[in-house]
Amino acid sequence: MVSAPAVTTDNAAEPLVSPVNSHNEWDPLEEVVVGRLEGAVIPPTHPVVTCNIPPWAARLQRLASGRRYPRALIESAQEELDGFVALLRSLGVTVTRPDPVDYKRRFGTPHWSSRGFCNACPRDSMLVIGDEVIETPMAWPCRYFETHSYRELLKDYFRRGARWTSAPRPQLTDELFDADFRIPGPGEPMRYILTEHEPVFDAADFMRAGRDLFVTRSNVTNRMGIEWLRRHLGPGYRIHEIESRCRTPMHIDTTFVLLGPGRVMVNPEYVDVDRLPDVLDSWDVLVAPEPDPIDERLLKLTSMCGKWLSMNVLMIDEKRVIAERHHTGTLRALERWGFEPIPCDLLHYAPFGGSFHCATLDVRRRSTPDSSVR
Repeated sequence: MVSAPAVTTDNAAEPLVSPVNSHNEWDPLEEVVVGRLEGAVIPPTHPVVTCNIPPWAARLQRLASGRRYPRALIESAQEELDGFVALLRSLGVTVTRPDPVDYKRRFGTPHWSSRGFCNACPRDSMLVIGDEVIETPMAWPCRYFETHSYRELLKDYFRRGARWTSAPRPQLTDELFDADFRIPGPGEPMRYILTEHEPVFDAADFMRAGRDLFVTRSNVTNRMGIEWLRRHLGPGYRIHEIESRCRTPMHIDTTFVLLGPGRVMVNPEYVDVDRLPDVLDSWDVLVAPEPDPIDERLLKLTSMCGKWLSMNVLMIDEKRVIAERHHTGTLRALERWGFEPIPCDLLHYAPFGGSFHCATLDVRRRSTPDSSVR
């Protein structure tokens, strides 16, 4: 682990050993934050929220904006989440949780007001680089204060020796969003709803491989946000952009998923293998199988994630990987590739923002900054 200065007025005190230490996506997992469902509401309507979904779904979203999720959906998701937490603990992983929040409460800035969303996906709002936790400048107004539900955890990590940074808080004024945005059709040039008015990014648009980070530009991460992180991390890190063919890009972990040193799983619809960064030339590129279809009508209507959520896995170490039980094709592919998949249910978590990788933030892995360089 990384040593950090002690938080003390006694200059003779011993330096603290940071409880935060995570450099990649696959070294042995020791501690993880898992999100909550309590208090969740359907995200309030805003162009940056509805830009990624078909018009019929946007109309439904506007009707339900700011309301509680259907009880049946919450109960199913909560049961699966409890099982996932129990599985992690049975594997010897320390699990911590954010505080519950009532997201129906309205909040605001001098420029706008909104209700919240949920704190189901800590992967989006915080990025762990070594012993540092970075609060990200997210583009959804309803998520503006989401990290406040993690503040007790963050303060505890800081007191014990972790570094804690917050990226510049965005204003999220109209200038950040393209008023004429529409989803580009097949063959049309890629378009994004975000302008370059100020830096914004979600942590879930990044994958970590030691000193190398991979990112997708998306409808929640702009070039200015990527550049802010590049300058913040400095010359000791390299950030490589993964081109996505997705017409509604948001988060890298259904497009490009690091499974181990020199091994990456890619989405065949979104990624052109021949256009990957040169740094991956020696890597094994594993093409994800077609996801198993989901027939449940309520899930189809409420999920904000595409079918490729089958790729949203969580590595316990270089061999063991937690994956969705429903997606048998993915489980079989992971076995063929030499991994040990651990089936688990989290299908009903999709309406709240994702699956295993989204629902977690790996705070501590047994690794060093260069552990990925093999």
